[in-house]
Amino acid sequence: MFFKPKEEKKLLTVNRSDPNNPLSSYSKHTFELDGHEWPSVEHYYQAMKFGDAEYAEQIRQAPTPTDAAKLGKSKQHDKRKDWDKVKVTVMTRGTYIKCRTYPDIAKTLLDSGDIGIANVSQYDYFWGSGRDMRGHNAYGQMLMDIRNKLAEEMKQ
Repeated sequence: MFFKPKEEKKLLTVNRSDPNNPLSSYSKHTFELDGHEWPSVEHYYQAMKFGDAEYAEQIRQAPTPTDAAKLGKSKQHDKRKDWDKVKVTVMTRGTYIKCRTYPDIAKTLLDSGDIGIANVSQYDYFWGSGRDMRGHNAYGQMLMDIRNKLAEEMKQ
């Protein structure tokens, strides 16, 4: 009588590393950016970590997004000094271009309306929500930002 039932918030959950989800950076949707064809956003993201063009090309040609991610974690190659400042921009560029290349993916994102999006990852507290939903959720926020940009472009 004194307690109002909790209103459930709608939330679209994604997992960045799910190759079967078109909104994932691991989904195999090729796109062109910066003069190259990229097999996935994950390939692009991992390759952009390094100033070494040969190593970046090795990552671009990795057989799977998982292989690209493993190469991107290499301690034998130096990451760009500005990586922490540009990594969200890099992921956003790749994901936005993928959405522009594949209208069905853009539609999937737009069809989510204005509900929140969370990258559910138990161990990633930057890109994901973490096991306790207290993570930064940069990937979910990025998807919402791209959704807003695509919606604005449709109005023009």
